[in-house]
Amino acid sequence: QVQLVVSGGGLVQAGGSVRLSCAASGRTFSSYTMGWFRQAPGKEREFVAGTIWSGGSTYYAHSVQGRFTISRDNTKNTVALLLNSLKPEDTAVYYCAASLRVGFPKEEFEWHYWGQGTQVTVSS
Repeated sequence: QVQLVVSGGGLVQAGGSVRLSCAASGRTFSSYTMGWFRQAPGKEREFVAGTIWSGGSTYYAHSVQGRFTISRDNTKNTVALLLNSLKPEDTAVYYCAASLRVGFPKEEFEWHYWGQGTQVTVSS
């Protein structure tokens, strides 16, 4: 069992930056694939970024490629998402997730644990 606690977020102006952090419980954090998702009002939840257990491979949605950076620290059981060059369309509730899947998860149901969401609001 893994518990994920998300922190960070808030209100930021367009072009600004914000950092989200996700702290995980459990002694096997380093074996999980970690990811970030977001859900904007009236839209379905979507994948944003992910990293495999070692942090050596990262994956990004096309819409955030080059602006967001995911990183993890297995010694601290944390994964972070740095959001740069924010746009109003990045406004959403952001979620942290963990997967036990071997290989990078392709479907949302393959993410087994979810943290609570945190609101990021980008003003124009």
